[in-house]
Amino acid sequence: MTLGTILIIVLILLLIGALPSWGYSRGFGYFPSGIVGTILVVVLILVLLGRV
Repeated sequence: MTLGTILIIVLILLLIGALPSWGYSRGFGYFPSGIVGTILVVVLILVLLGRV
């Protein structure tokens, strides 16, 4: 596995973990998953361009 593949897998797991699925975390809104999703898109673009 390359570093890019490992980064994408870790970021996907973080994105799933950041979804507001518990009662106390519903007040967080989309902020945690939005930030992780943005980072995932940036890393994915960098991997596709061959920079990572």
